[in-house]
Amino acid sequence: MPDGSATVSAFLALGSNLGDRLEHLRRAVGLLNLEDGVRVVRSSRVYETAPVGPPQPDFLNAVIEVATTLAARDLLRACLGVEQAMGRVRRERWGPRIIDVDVLTYDDERIDEVDLIVPHPRMHERAFVLVPLLELTSDPMLPDGARVADLRTADDAVSDVRAVAPPLPVPS
Repeated sequence: MPDGSATVSAFLALGSNLGDRLEHLRRAVGLLNLEDGVRVVRSSRVYETAPVGPPQPDFLNAVIEVATTLAARDLLRACLGVEQAMGRVRRERWGPRIIDVDVLTYDDERIDEVDLIVPHPRMHERAFVLVPLLELTSDPMLPDGARVADLRTADDAVSDVRAVAPPLPVPS
């Protein structure tokens, strides 16, 4: 873990399916970049995907890479703070949301705590995470030591992930 001066790379998943979805993703990038100890490095393209869970509007999703001096738990707090600042309300599991910000990876660390599991425990099951993540890194750390080459993703799952916008702007 960083000691306040060491910088690590982390990948974060962003999703929105309420209101101006693209603007919500852009705003989340800007707010994350304003967090002390977080610098947004780059973004995948933006993808539209069908929701997982109850009936609701389609999502826009992207993955961003950040350079951070924050410990993993503090990075999670920063992500939750952005969600709160943007008005996210948690009513039902996998329900509609203005913004969702998930920590996918944190350097090469494996963390298994009650409210923080890294790599994200379901990221390898979700094409809407893997497709944009693979734009940024060819061999991401996956749960249980799995490698991308070993995954079997249904062709229809990947085809349901549609690129709709260029990478999100990264503040300079």
